Amino acid sequence: MGASKTDLFSDEQNLIATIAKALGHPARVAIIEYLLRAEGCICMDIVDEVGLSQPTISQHLRELKDAGLIKGSIRRNAICYCIEKEALLKLQGYLARITNRTTKGGSQKC
Repeated sequence: MGASKTDLFSDEQNLIATIAKALGHPARVAIIEYLLRAEGCICMDIVDEVGLSQPTISQHLRELKDAGLIKGSIRRNAICYCIEKEALLKLQGYLARITNRTTKGGSQKC
């Protein structure tokens, strides 16, 4: 079997693409924003906060977790979620680098 197309790109490029894809849905952005506002891990409150069904929220949480943006821990009979700061720092660093490149007065004439 041939190489995956993702093999053509650096680890960082693949990571940023995975994070961007996970953030490509407004419900996931709302979940991230809610987790950032909340103190500590959040369990059942996400369904009430976002307003979508529990199975839909679970799917979005799985996407965010698979992208490394959140982590979950089992507490009694529930999984509690919180932000995975390292992933956000990597995204922040990437965005800062590309922003700096575009604001240094390069040869862009678009």
